[in-house]
Amino acid sequence: MPRPPVSGHLAIDLLRAEFTDRLLETAHLEAQLPRTRRQLAFTLLFCSLYFLCFFATDVAALGIVPDTALLLGARLLVAACAWSCAWLVWRRRPGVKASRLAATVAESVALGCFMVIALHRPGEFHWHAMSLAIMLLVIYLFIPNRLATALAIAAAATAVFLGLTLAYAGMDFADLLTMCMLLALVNTFGALAARRYQLATREEYRARLVLEDAAERDWLTGCHNRRCLHDVLLDTAQARGHAGQPLSVILCDIDHFKRINDSHGHGAGDAVLVDFSKLLQAVAREGVDSVIRYGGEEFLLVLPGTSLSAGVQLAEWLRQRCAAMPVQGHADGATIYTTASFGVASCADGDTPLLELIDAADKLMYTAKRNGRDRVESLLLAAPLPKAA
Repeated sequence: MPRPPVSGHLAIDLLRAEFTDRLLETAHLEAQLPRTRRQLAFTLLFCSLYFLCFFATDVAALGIVPDTALLLGARLLVAACAWSCAWLVWRRRPGVKASRLAATVAESVALGCFMVIALHRPGEFHWHAMSLAIMLLVIYLFIPNRLATALAIAAAATAVFLGLTLAYAGMDFADLLTMCMLLALVNTFGALAARRYQLATREEYRARLVLEDAAERDWLTGCHNRRCLHDVLLDTAQARGHAGQPLSVILCDIDHFKRINDSHGHGAGDAVLVDFSKLLQAVAREGVDSVIRYGGEEFLLVLPGTSLSAGVQLAEWLRQRCAAMPVQGHADGATIYTTASFGVASCADGDTPLLELIDAADKLMYTAKRNGRDRVESLLLAAPLPKAA
């Protein structure tokens, strides 16, 4: 799944430990999914093996009686469920929701069988409380799931266990109070540790997005930079359109830009660049079109699914809007008006390589400058000849 733009909302809900922007949260979870699957599969296999090994304590506590067979069946059920979920996660590679469902099912079955085992060994509820505390820590810290889901499962398991303790353990008040405090402590610190881990993964993802965005964008205008064009956009721009659909590019250059810097200062020149880039970004379709700062005062628009006539119409609108747009100079306070020259190159079927379109638009833009500036030149490129067999 493509990551959302960093210009979106990057805030993290500190209570839920999730991005407030649902698209960004989904993108994060998709990026973490391979690691999540590995962690979940390993934890389920490891814990189920230990759960089976603890059958030795059933035999030691009860001997060989019918209840022992029942407890063995409960432990085997937990192992079968955990192994099935681990196999599903590892081999079938499910999505985020299915992986979380597998984790929730495995946890619920394990806790349910644990309660059955506790009921058949009622004289050991103090030991069962320690076992439950370890299981809760595993749920909070080692089985990947939503923080809210882990809290709900842990709270429900704690409440059921305390209810069974009151009904069957026959503990005195001091022992019962100690058990309640122990389980409250485990749930509190388990939840805090889980929240801290969830926040840390999202802060790491956010920092990576910011760094990637800084590497791909021009610091002054916020447009994509030339590096992004060659590293990313050349591979993806044509894929954004549909097969057989047109592809157009517009290369534009601000006229007499050096004269603006010489007459009004570089601050005024920067203001012209920023305002012109905002104009271009305002007409770009989010997630479809790309605006690149191609050179000092040159900008490139990549427009998948846009025909030559539509590209020329857009370039003409931009030309007129640029000529009518006042820019306030920073140093001298002067109002600056400027114009731009445009080259539009298009292919009808989207098969012409993007670099060829850019090269053609570059030549057309310089033709516009030679023909008097403040104008649009355009060309429809013929489809490339098929390669010989």
